[in-house]
Amino acid sequence: MGYMDIALEEAKRAMKLGEVPVGAIIIKDNKIISKAHNLKETLNDPTAHAEILAIQKATKVLKNWRLSGCEMYVTLEPCPMCAGAILQSRISKLHIGTFDEKTGACGSVLNIVQNDNLNFFLDLKWEYNEDCSNLLSSFFKYRRR
Repeated sequence: MGYMDIALEEAKRAMKLGEVPVGAIIIKDNKIISKAHNLKETLNDPTAHAEILAIQKATKVLKNWRLSGCEMYVTLEPCPMCAGAILQSRISKLHIGTFDEKTGACGSVLNIVQNDNLNFFLDLKWEYNEDCSNLLSSFFKYRRR
């Protein structure tokens, strides 16, 4: 099972809770150090996105707010808040499963993570994964009913 598949499993956990199905994992030295999924509705917290929660867990594991040398795998392109948090945490590489054409901040709507005016450059890898896309589509299709 690949890292994006593990992030997708986290997204499925979110979906079971009625959350937008987004999952994120952070690895360092080829080991998973944190996993998270959206909990915005569950926690009644607008910042409880998978990326933010994964970053919080990883900083506790490493006992350092700097996540240099870490990679994040996330099923959906991060929003502006999460893209900013990813930059602030100094994550070295970001792998994205699918685009977010409404609020994506890694190139779809705007590009925070590779902005020459900011003080950090992030290695960005688009790894389009049809399962990530399909999970989101089916969630919103069901929700509209």
